[in-house]
Amino acid sequence: MPLDFGASRHGSDMGPSAIRLAGLREKLESLGHRVRQSASPVRTLPQETLDPGNPKAKYLAPITRWCEALAKEVCRAAAAGEFPLVLGGDHSVALGSIAGISAVAAERGERLGVLYVDAHGDFNTTETTPSGNIHGQCLAASCGYGLPQLVNLHRGTRKVDPANVCFVGLRDLDRGEKALMREAGVTAFTMSDIDRLGFPEIIRRVKAFFNGRVDCIHVSFDMDVLDPMFAPGTGIPLAAGLSNREALLLMEEIAETGIVRSAEIVEVNPVLDIRNQTAILAVALVARLLGEKIY
Repeated sequence: MPLDFGASRHGSDMGPSAIRLAGLREKLESLGHRVRQSASPVRTLPQETLDPGNPKAKYLAPITRWCEALAKEVCRAAAAGEFPLVLGGDHSVALGSIAGISAVAAERGERLGVLYVDAHGDFNTTETTPSGNIHGQCLAASCGYGLPQLVNLHRGTRKVDPANVCFVGLRDLDRGEKALMREAGVTAFTMSDIDRLGFPEIIRRVKAFFNGRVDCIHVSFDMDVLDPMFAPGTGIPLAAGLSNREALLLMEEIAETGIVRSAEIVEVNPVLDIRNQTAILAVALVARLLGEKIY
């Protein structure tokens, strides 16, 4: 999903190509998976050719149009028993990914949970956003907060109960979104929690959170959750993030729940990367999520 309309720094539209060039298909096939589609279901336009429109929700019309197309593709794949793996693009693509998998879960009477691995909450609305960027509003909208055009995408209702959302790696929240997250009742494990409790305990708590609460999990992984030492090629690099070892372990452990049904990996920006190392790490993370183990 080569969409970077939701962010201020451009270049993440090239992220999917960078991840593919880092050997994603070959890695997945080596694990015994069959890749059915590796091209985008949509064709985006250059951002500079369009008017951003509402300064509190920039590029709302094209983002909702393309995320609607993504939702339909994710829905089709999941309904067919496939594993939708979405390559971003900026995190606004989560609007389409979560909408698609949510529709299938609803049809099956399943409770959907979201593991949101990100340095940021993405829980702003037009009332709280300091930037107007939709990648900072996508999870709030998926939980039923924000503009109707975002909240009602694809099937006209909220996509996930915020009580079933679990964050890992938070370290940069806006004041307004922090208040809304508390009001909504999401569960959050910040970098301070990780430092205080240790990462193995955080993983234990994450798995306990989902156990019995949900029937299926969507994993939304933003590469900026990682410390820039390990992932320099991302749009909003922040110091004091997860290590590569912690992120790989988290993916391996959440895979062991047996109920991960879809995932996205976003915010790989080759313009800012060094020798494609962020995309290479993205491939390793996906591999762990889809069954790879060291031994």
